Amino acid sequence: MVKNLTEGRPLKLLFFFALPMVLGNLFQQLYNMVDSMVVGKFVGEDALAAVGSSFPVVFLAVAIAAGLSMGCTVVISQLFGAGQIKEMKTTIFTALIALGVIGLLIMAAGELISSPLLKLLGTDQDIMADSLIYLRIYFGGAVFLFLYNTLNGIYNALGDSNTPLKFLMVSALTNIGLDLLFVIRFNMGVAGVAWATLIAQGMCAVISFFVLMKRIRKMENEPPYTDVKPALFEMAAVKRIAKIGVPSMIQQSIVSLSMMLMQGLVNSYGKVFVAGYTAATKIDTLAMMPNMNFSNAMSSYTAQNIGAGKEERVTEGYKASLLMVLIFSVVITVIIFLFGPDLLGLFLNAGSAGSAMAYGMKYMKTVSVFYVLMGFLFVGNGLLRGAGDMGAFMLSSMSNLFMRVLIAYLLAHFIGSSAIWWSIPIGWGVGAIFSFLRIKSGKWKANKLLEK
Repeated sequence: MVKNLTEGRPLKLLFFFALPMVLGNLFQQLYNMVDSMVVGKFVGEDALAAVGSSFPVVFLAVAIAAGLSMGCTVVISQLFGAGQIKEMKTTIFTALIALGVIGLLIMAAGELISSPLLKLLGTDQDIMADSLIYLRIYFGGAVFLFLYNTLNGIYNALGDSNTPLKFLMVSALTNIGLDLLFVIRFNMGVAGVAWATLIAQGMCAVISFFVLMKRIRKMENEPPYTDVKPALFEMAAVKRIAKIGVPSMIQQSIVSLSMMLMQGLVNSYGKVFVAGYTAATKIDTLAMMPNMNFSNAMSSYTAQNIGAGKEERVTEGYKASLLMVLIFSVVITVIIFLFGPDLLGLFLNAGSAGSAMAYGMKYMKTVSVFYVLMGFLFVGNGLLRGAGDMGAFMLSSMSNLFMRVLIAYLLAHFIGSSAIWWSIPIGWGVGAIFSFLRIKSGKWKANKLLEK
């Protein structure tokens, strides 16, 4: 259901808005986790390393899709908060057409760049063939990836985080079933998990599209546009989306670039280290989900309230979100310290001190202590993004990423592979300071996306 985020207690509102997003993203991450679990347990460590080495390239496509869809979310949220329903519908149609076309272009480009990128990353020859197979199949479903991210962003912009959760639950269960069928029954190896992901994500995108179209038809335009049909495509809507989406895309793409640079460093320590790192990052990514979703919730909440002219509620929501990420971060850190070996055991077998399991545990125990810094960074950036303050958002994000890569490569000469996980909280801390200072200054209130 469509939900107005401009009324009600911010803490309660944000918690119950973010909760389905957290659960939804847990199911989404279940895709990748099941892929890795099935590959690691039924195919072998080399296959797991192949999927892990492919991840930075996969994330490049995800980064572009997520960045552009965030532009849609912010603009649609502000239009919804301002009650400009006709213009909101036009923006939704424009976003779906534009990002669908971009998805098709990425699908074609992915087939061409997969092999050169894997070679550039220094992928081990033992896992090169499997990595290439996984990437080419994944890019074959890029149009579904872009449509899914756009549709999910639109639902969130309308204050509905429950509908995407339902779709993702069905999609995740489908993905699990297909993983087991393709890998264990049909012995398709890495290709099997790639096809399972493509089919499940495609199904989710198609169903989500038809449900959204049915919902939009029922929404009445504001007076005096009650009987006016919204345009299917409008350049003014493209420009608004681009104002937020392009900087978000650049930021996400640089995240991907930093991951590639980090993967190059990771690959230099050998395939056993890569397998341990891959397994740890799967758990790490899952642990980050609550904070990432509170950030996305903060963006939609901020945008709706700015559209409604209620900037004072944004600060209240920011404080409430900081409290929530603090609590969630502490709980997740405790879980990782208590059950870390069991979680990694889903992907890896126990071994000696130099095994993949040992490397994974070192990563998780170091990084998880600083999840609260990551939460503060994400929530602050969510507010800046929702307000359309993209200059400050980019500064905070880029300082985090550049510091992470710089520290990793510098420290690697002194402390070896441990530099990879110590660089992560340092980057979070630097980025969080930038976003906090910008929010405290109040300058984010000066940005305007809509004409009243």
